[in-house]
Amino acid sequence: MANKVSNSRRVRVGSVQWLMRPFTSRDDFLGLVEQKVATLASYPCDFVVFPEFFSTPLMALKPALDSHAAMRSLAAHSQPIVDAMSVLAVKYKVNIIAGSMPFLIGKHLFNIACLCHRNGKVEQQAKLHPTPGEKKEWDMRGGNRLQPFDTDCGRVGMLICYDVEFPELPRLLAADGIDILFVPFWTDSKQGYQRVRYCAQARAIENEIYVVLAGSVGCMPQVACLDNQYGQSAIFSPSDFGFPHDAIVNEATTNVESVLVADLEIDKLAHVRKQGSVRNADDRRLDLYAVKWLGKHKGGI
Repeated sequence: MANKVSNSRRVRVGSVQWLMRPFTSRDDFLGLVEQKVATLASYPCDFVVFPEFFSTPLMALKPALDSHAAMRSLAAHSQPIVDAMSVLAVKYKVNIIAGSMPFLIGKHLFNIACLCHRNGKVEQQAKLHPTPGEKKEWDMRGGNRLQPFDTDCGRVGMLICYDVEFPELPRLLAADGIDILFVPFWTDSKQGYQRVRYCAQARAIENEIYVVLAGSVGCMPQVACLDNQYGQSAIFSPSDFGFPHDAIVNEATTNVESVLVADLEIDKLAHVRKQGSVRNADDRRLDLYAVKWLGKHKGGI
């Protein structure tokens, strides 16, 4: 008789496919944020995920600034937005991955994702690998720390866009026991999106975890870096019996504002890791190779 898989432990996630649009103020922006949170909390979701740099339309509030100065000006909004989203997490009883936003720490800009727990706690994960464009246009720096986060729904990880293209990072997080990896992203071309998408799906399959993407769409010609957005938010699973045949739990329509909702069956991950058709974690040849976190950088984010 085949072993039965328990479906008792489920986590419902919601991914926001965010439309870039003008706002008259930060309060106007936060009004739409609350509408998205309230919608997904009503289903009800355990997690709501926003995209990378989803606050960027606020750069239009000071349109005369050059790209470098505009990003530093945008950073002034980031902490108030996180504070407001933390209040929403408690109010609507949902954990919120507040996308990612620029933060000015000392003299340097960092791209940071914040996890607003529904108990009021807030934790951060900086992007470790700024893209060449982020470094050139905004002098963005990479963070030095990688960590899993314990939530009331289990252990999760956060990686921002380009970071998911480095397989070492999800491997380290999987070794630390995460079941869900959240990936806020921001891409302006189909090629850029495909890099993020296919790498994210590979990370789900090879590490036997769920991966949740949240991206932005649309354009704002009045903001130079928002002249085009290409995105399709999606939720990926391992590829084995008991999971969707294409390892896609759900996906949005490309380049259309929307939200995704999916139930992730966490018990199935333990089953596939021990009794799946292949067992990547158990079959890894640690006598021949290993991925290690060196942790040479002291302090920082």
